[in-house]
Amino acid sequence: MAEDQNEELLNDDKGNQETITKVTGMYKDWFLDYASYVILERAVPAIEDGFKPVQRRIMHSMKDLDDGRYNKVANIVGHTMQYHPHGDASIADAMVQIGQKDLLIDTQGNWGNILTGDSAAASRYIEARLSKFALDVVYNPKITEWQASYDGRRKEPINLPVMFPLLLAQGGEGIAVGLSTKILPHNFIELIDASVKHLKGKRFTIYPDFPTAGIADISNYNDGLRGGKVRVRAKISQVDKNTLAITEIPYGTTTSSLIDSILKANDKGKIKIKRIEDNTAAEVEILIHLPSGLSPDKTIDALYAFTACETSISPLGCVIEDNKPLFIGVTEMLRRSTDNTVQLLKQELEIKLGEFEEQWHFASLERIFIENRIYRDIEEEETWEGVIKAIDKGLQPHIKHLKRAVTEEDIVRLTEIRIKRISKFDIDKAQQKIEALEDQIAEVKNHLANLIDYAIAYFERLKKEYGEGKERKTELRIFDDVDATKVVIRNTKLYVNREEGFVGTSLKRDEYVCDCSDIDDIIVFTQEGKMMVTKVDSKTFVGKNIIHVAVFKKKDKRTIYNMIYRDGKKGPSYVKRFAVTSITRDREYDMTNGNNGSVVWYFSANPNGEAEVVTVLLRQVGSIKKLKWDLDFADILIKGRSSKGNLVTKYSVKRIELKEKGVSTLKPRKIWFDDTVQRLNVDNRGELIGEFRGEDRLLVITQSGTVKTIIPELTTHFDSDMIVLEKWIPKKPISAIYYDGEKERYYVKRFLIEQEGKEETFISSHPDSQLEIVSTDWRPVAEVEFTKERGKDRKPNMEVDLEAFIAVKGINALGNQLTKEKINQINLLDSLPFEAPEEVHADELEVVDEETVSSGIEDKKGLDKSEQASDSSTDNNDDNALDTDGSGQVTLF
Repeated sequence: MAEDQNEELLNDDKGNQETITKVTGMYKDWFLDYASYVILERAVPAIEDGFKPVQRRIMHSMKDLDDGRYNKVANIVGHTMQYHPHGDASIADAMVQIGQKDLLIDTQGNWGNILTGDSAAASRYIEARLSKFALDVVYNPKITEWQASYDGRRKEPINLPVMFPLLLAQGGEGIAVGLSTKILPHNFIELIDASVKHLKGKRFTIYPDFPTAGIADISNYNDGLRGGKVRVRAKISQVDKNTLAITEIPYGTTTSSLIDSILKANDKGKIKIKRIEDNTAAEVEILIHLPSGLSPDKTIDALYAFTACETSISPLGCVIEDNKPLFIGVTEMLRRSTDNTVQLLKQELEIKLGEFEEQWHFASLERIFIENRIYRDIEEEETWEGVIKAIDKGLQPHIKHLKRAVTEEDIVRLTEIRIKRISKFDIDKAQQKIEALEDQIAEVKNHLANLIDYAIAYFERLKKEYGEGKERKTELRIFDDVDATKVVIRNTKLYVNREEGFVGTSLKRDEYVCDCSDIDDIIVFTQEGKMMVTKVDSKTFVGKNIIHVAVFKKKDKRTIYNMIYRDGKKGPSYVKRFAVTSITRDREYDMTNGNNGSVVWYFSANPNGEAEVVTVLLRQVGSIKKLKWDLDFADILIKGRSSKGNLVTKYSVKRIELKEKGVSTLKPRKIWFDDTVQRLNVDNRGELIGEFRGEDRLLVITQSGTVKTIIPELTTHFDSDMIVLEKWIPKKPISAIYYDGEKERYYVKRFLIEQEGKEETFISSHPDSQLEIVSTDWRPVAEVEFTKERGKDRKPNMEVDLEAFIAVKGINALGNQLTKEKINQINLLDSLPFEAPEEVHADELEVVDEETVSSGIEDKKGLDKSEQASDSSTDNNDDNALDTDGSGQVTLF
């Protein structure tokens, strides 16, 4: 080390000498060596077999110990330590992780629970053996490359000859020095199908499938490369109006961590729950009990927004190839794995062909040796060399048809044949054996000549033998984004000091405004005509003489502000109507014409665009003849917030009085249903359901025979077995044909919804009862196809006019029996013509609902780009809006 060290001598105050040694040489390489070791030997799996070194050594040890019976895991761990240069804890943990994936290891005992997060029992208590699948696809010593173990005493595989995309099936993750890997698990059957497609030269796509099931949005999966993201959600269903059930959880979470996140969100006031009940055993069941009066649909969205019920996973495809880290996507991983499987199958076939040809060669030699009694030629030979030469000489006339030359080793094997075998030699059996070997050789050669077809058949066999029970668990669906401000629980109170100009949650001695949450924005208007939107805080100054304060809704064009103001100290008065959609947070906006001394005479905020009537009173100045008149805001167009407005009067205003409250000037809201995300929307996505006013409802019918009417809220969640979703027309009957399990007959019924908002069942409660068809047409027609009886002709189909067949009765009525004959199936035909009552369409101006506007709040650093377009618009009023109950706030001065 002398050449690697530089020494300097320093004298301290006491005269002592200190030595500073600069460490160079091997030390500067140690970090790189350590990083390389961690990357290659511990954290990142190899692309060839999908195993990390510890996993490969565990699998090799289990094959060493395999005798078909279970072995104690502690015994397997101890055996693995012959190959693995680390402690028993790391080996046991790695083995439990493999066992929990339920693919390679047949487990016995308590191996933990991936759903609850419970750990496995101690390794001395649990047992394991290789699964049939592992024995089938992981091992073949004849095509395995070997290397010395870390202490040189044994040999271990460099890579196991895995003939399956195991890495993608199990997934894998690890953190090394300077890099990491996170390969998500994929579906067993889908991987095989994708491999077959690749071998056939077809395109394929593969997506993650998680053992915890749940719902996943893979729209940004990015083939598993860096930069991609998978959103996973718990499966939440509504048990009743006060209970939610979580039956599947997101990958990477456990029921314990999920419940902790829910309780934490509840403590912070983001959501509100009564209690949580965890009934998880073999399957997940978490019951969330809600306080009465709380919306279950809104709570489901809040759970996704504020808890671990929705998480994001960032995949990162990193593997080891040729002792180097390689970043590739899952599609390329599958291609390489499939191509590697083909090559391994080829090696396997070539080895098998060589073995068969060797067997054929010796069987042929043996027959020649015995049939021609060549063994008698060695009776007079006294030396071993003489024996060998005699046999070789005796074979020569008979070996022209052999595929290779006869070697001395072949002759030695002939001398080892026992006399007993020679005496019982059967020429016919020997020939049959040779012919059987020739058939096997021909079969193997055929497989080699058609290697791709052979590989396809191999994958299809794996699917047939091991695919049962391995269907996809995770449902793939595109998620709608949850707006946290719309689902957060209002967990605090907002107060205002109007005169001093302060708003906040700590002003408890001042005027109470409303409940709010700590992530809300608030909008404020002052008497000078100034407007500001700011974040909720304990105390914020926004401007003196506040005339209106409320929680601000992003993208809200439903709320219309009516205002009359004086322009400057002595200027004319103007009236304007506007919405506030695009703003910059904490920026002050002037709603007047911008002149000093401007003042607001009248202001109201109308959640449904109501247009009231006010009385304008002028001061008696000079020769003014008309001192009083009414102004109807319905006559004023809704324009951009920066518009000047319409002239009211150029004279001095004494006061303005509210004469008559207004009605909404907004048209019904058009609502669509997007089947992709299973949600309602107002921005033209999916199928148009209809135009909805405040009193209108949606009709929902499920395959299980339930019906209900609901208010069309955009946060509504729908059951997976929903079969009818349309605008409810109260006078239009619902027609149904169902099978009654108790009476074992088909019945027809027609009924009206009598109780709005209540979910009711309209078929019998017997477990075998099932809904056949349901129609909401005015005059539906069904076709009944009868079952063919043995020895008889099938009866002709029967058409049934349901309106004529049965009158409208109560929802709980049994109905009329359809027929006594056995029915094969029932189909709906085209309905009979009927002129339905025309729906009255509104003629008012249309305003888009808040969810349809793309602009929103920006931060203080820059103006919103859409602001100018919004401010300069004149008659820019869209029409998709829904009336909801609520009165406008009015301020008079």
